Amino acid sequence: MSIIAQHGEIFIILACLFGFFMAWGVGANDVANAMGTSVGSKAITIKQAIIIAVIFEFLGAWLAGGEVTATIRGGIVDPALLEANPELLVYGMLSALLAAAIWLLVASAKGWPVSTTHSIVGAIVGFGAVGLGMEAVAWNRVGTIASSWVVSPLLAGTIAFVLFKSVQHLIFESHDPFAAAKRYVPVYTFLVGFIVAMVTLTKGLTHVGLDLSFGQSFLFSLLIGAVIMGTGISLQRRIKYERRADDHFGFSNVERVFGVLMIFTACAMAFAHGSNDVANAVGPLAAVISVVRSDGVIDSAALVPWWVLVLGGGGIVFGLVTYGHKVIATVGTGITELTPSRGFAATLAAATTVVLASGTGLPISTTHTLVGAVLGVGLARGMAALNLSVIGTIVMSWLITLPAGAGLSILFFFTFKGIFG
Repeated sequence: MSIIAQHGEIFIILACLFGFFMAWGVGANDVANAMGTSVGSKAITIKQAIIIAVIFEFLGAWLAGGEVTATIRGGIVDPALLEANPELLVYGMLSALLAAAIWLLVASAKGWPVSTTHSIVGAIVGFGAVGLGMEAVAWNRVGTIASSWVVSPLLAGTIAFVLFKSVQHLIFESHDPFAAAKRYVPVYTFLVGFIVAMVTLTKGLTHVGLDLSFGQSFLFSLLIGAVIMGTGISLQRRIKYERRADDHFGFSNVERVFGVLMIFTACAMAFAHGSNDVANAVGPLAAVISVVRSDGVIDSAALVPWWVLVLGGGGIVFGLVTYGHKVIATVGTGITELTPSRGFAATLAAATTVVLASGTGLPISTTHTLVGAVLGVGLARGMAALNLSVIGTIVMSWLITLPAGAGLSILFFFTFKGIFG
């Protein structure tokens, strides 16, 4: 009787527990990143951020989380090399989940915005290289993922820089900033709805039975963008100009208009984050389930059971509610001072980058992307606007993440091998 047939039930229970623990870590650390700009710019309260995240993280994970899950599950370690010993893949994926989850617990307690993607990819590479041999790791795939960790913050930073410069030019430098804000903010609102809808519809909804052509997706996205723009306009109409003695240019009124827009970008960011980062918790869990259910046959193309994405979404939400406030403070107020207009540019840039990556199946770091976007906005205002000591701490915590995930994973891999093997 094979080890998998003998201990199958235990493996699935452990995988569900560790997967939920990992999803909790994603919620405590990464979702807090996603909501940090909205809370830091005072566009929404922490309570509102949690409600938005609960709904949209879950929807992102369930509707658009399938592509990246496939990469995490079978794209980093070569499954073909494990066909003789499928139990090694089970030990490895359990070790990777537990290792990454423990590191996220430590980082969240310190308030460091680390990358959950780094944690899980580092953990999978660690057990693959040491437990199975260097040739078991798909190094070219790991290279692509690693390069995306550099490209994604640069891309998000550039988009945020350009967006914020456009806001400065079109609105803040006009002779009537408040009127300009009311004119142009609906266009930005349309952009938020259109971009997120377009990438989600073109790439992510086959596993819920919606397979649309590019043309259909484009039309639906235009429609969704228009509906969101209409909602934004009706909310903006309630904002009346308020005269304040300390506000000669009326900029505080402009920021109130952007506050409405930040609600939509917060929803977009939560959806984008759920679509990319649920895979970090769910990918290894799905791998264990498919190996156990097929009695040791390794099929990296097996469908992810729907309840696995639900378990991941639920864990993320639980992590945010119980422990997310510390990292929200670091991202929202630590790097640079954020207002709704700056927060909007950073969040939309990060959401666009993340949703694009989810569509191509690249597990990029939401943390790096968002911090890159916040830096881009800070740079648009000049170097003096950045808090370099906080940035230094963040970069240091990023550098520790890969070796920490890999080291813990190797330790747990040999522990599981000793217990069950």
